[in-house]
Amino acid sequence: MQYAHLGGTGLTVSRLCLGTMTFGLQSDEETSRAVLNTAAAAGVTFLDAADVYPLGGGIEYAGRTEEIVGRWLKGKRDRFIVATKCVGKVGPSRWDQGASRKHILDAVDASLRRLQTDYIDLYQLHSDDASTPLEETLQALDDIVRAGKVRYIGVSNFLAYRLALALGKSEARGWTRFVSVQPRYNLLFREIERELLPLAAEERIGVIPYNPLAGGLLTGKHDPKTGPTPDTRFTGAAGERYQERYWHEREFATVEALRSAVREAGISLTTAAVAWVLANPVITSAILGASKPEQLAETLSASEKPLDAQLKQRLDALTAEYRRGDAAR
Repeated sequence: MQYAHLGGTGLTVSRLCLGTMTFGLQSDEETSRAVLNTAAAAGVTFLDAADVYPLGGGIEYAGRTEEIVGRWLKGKRDRFIVATKCVGKVGPSRWDQGASRKHILDAVDASLRRLQTDYIDLYQLHSDDASTPLEETLQALDDIVRAGKVRYIGVSNFLAYRLALALGKSEARGWTRFVSVQPRYNLLFREIERELLPLAAEERIGVIPYNPLAGGLLTGKHDPKTGPTPDTRFTGAAGERYQERYWHEREFATVEALRSAVREAGISLTTAAVAWVLANPVITSAILGASKPEQLAETLSASEKPLDAQLKQRLDALTAEYRRGDAAR
């Protein structure tokens, strides 16, 4: 396993991060623990959760993932960097969501209880809440850092201009600064290369992308003629979302071209897809998801050696159109 500093901080994290959004719904607790054990044995020290996980379960399931992770961490908390997120809806009241001061203060305490820990290493906004003034959100986050509940703060699913605005406001007021951003990024979704990644490089923001396998399409196991494979992202609770993102003729044609390229190089498409994400010098750590421990075999190997430069150039060329966004479709 390789390791890197998270952006401009002194915090060291594994270059592969275990995403946990399947824990508690798609994966029962025993299976979730097996996934965690497999990742830890491979040297993964970075875990990412959210208070709304497991994905697709609704508010009645919210928090189950953090509870599972918390129980697993017992006795070994100091060996892992734990990240979690707030903003999503976790309760029946209208204030049980968003980035208001009230919700952030309530949410961080709830996550601490579920994770059975005194502090969270990286606390992230799961999305941008445009209905709450940035100043209110930033001051609340600064307060929980100063209180010792959180060590670093970050964002997920933020547009570049909103992240830049937040950084400027934090610096002007002397508030704790965002140190990371968690965007969607893979060979079939490269739009963030245009604005977000250059901003992250200039401001020394750590980038922790999710979806490096495009929901599993970049494993090459899906066949558009037979439809989505059961028990995958394309048929589960978030199936409609993932089909809208990736289940298109253009994407399948690209996957076939990518499969041919990596076959010639003697590497699996799964490993190559993750290694391609890690090959970008702006990327700190790629988030891997798994509902079963055996699914980690090919993805974990992506950190063992850099992607061949010629193969990377070929993969770049085959997917160049995905830098332009949906307007190109």
